[in-house]
Amino acid sequence: MTTSQLTAIHFGLIGFAAIWPVVLLALRGRGRPAVSGVVTLYAVLALAVVFLPLPGPHTPRLRQTIQLVPFQWVLDTVGGDFMAVKQALLNVLLFVPLGFFARALWRRTARQAVVIGFAASLMIEITQLSGNFGTAPFVYRIFDVDDLMTNTFGALAGYLLANAVLQIRVPASMRALSPVRDHAVRG
Repeated sequence: MTTSQLTAIHFGLIGFAAIWPVVLLALRGRGRPAVSGVVTLYAVLALAVVFLPLPGPHTPRLRQTIQLVPFQWVLDTVGGDFMAVKQALLNVLLFVPLGFFARALWRRTARQAVVIGFAASLMIEITQLSGNFGTAPFVYRIFDVDDLMTNTFGALAGYLLANAVLQIRVPASMRALSPVRDHAVRG
């Protein structure tokens, strides 16, 4: 991991420590504290990794702010940029928990998990393209179609992982009666 990624994680953990108690107070005993903690931790860390660090006074401006060539990361890898593979894998991993939550917690179908992943990714990319809706001094992250694809794939992978875990965890005799399974299969 890079220094900037570690810094983002550090600030994300600080954010989690500040936000989770508020979430617990808002829930007032409803729900499961561990589940709310995991979801809050994921959300705060994901946002921190995506948006931090903010550009400083000596941050160079980007030469390119939009990348619309699908699978450009593959072409970059062929050109010797192996960081592109790492970035693609990290994008997939970033959205696996979202797909997992969509299936395991929110009981969404595969199609819905993909839509949730794509919509969340698109919102991130638009936010980055807009310089955090004008709150950053300039655009400091690239709007990348590959990020949309890898993030969406990550959400689908998370959904499939949750589905596999739930299939293992639920005895076969109970699966036939489970409305959650029937809901997921239709997706």
